[in-house]
Amino acid sequence: MVKDGRGVSIRLVLLLGLAVTAIAYPGLRVWTGRGNELPPASWGAVIVLVFMACGVFFAGLPIRRFLRGQAKKPLNPLRAMRTLVLAQAAALTGALVAGWYLAQVVVLFPNLDIDSVRAVAVRLGALSAAAVLMAIAGLVAQAMCRVDGGGERDDADVDDGDDTNDLIH
Repeated sequence: MVKDGRGVSIRLVLLLGLAVTAIAYPGLRVWTGRGNELPPASWGAVIVLVFMACGVFFAGLPIRRFLRGQAKKPLNPLRAMRTLVLAQAAALTGALVAGWYLAQVVVLFPNLDIDSVRAVAVRLGALSAAAVLMAIAGLVAQAMCRVDGGGERDDADVDDGDDTNDLIH
């Protein structure tokens, strides 16, 4: 997933979201086909997802300032690493949650002419959009944490076919 220092890619986030949608859709169709309702979703969850996206984004700003030389205080390396892990987790979680809610919206498509179903679909669409925002915030915060080494490579970085060096560096 995180090979050669590239981090979580946009391709991985999109693939994960689409995979969750493709897996959840048939299960939700069977569930609703047996007379059950979709899992409940609230507007409060939209607020939580947006709040989390903002938190992830603002957690990356001090690291960006430090890397650009604009910080007034030194940066704790452990905090920087934790922020990077948080950003990557937010990107992946946002993709999973967006796929889950998108699958629910797709299940409701045949009945969108009913007002109550349309209201639920709008809520689920807002949840999916908030989850996409969280995934984007994670990807942006991850980019803020990127340290560009340029062309500097020492002898330990030479690719000798052994992947153990890739995990260390």
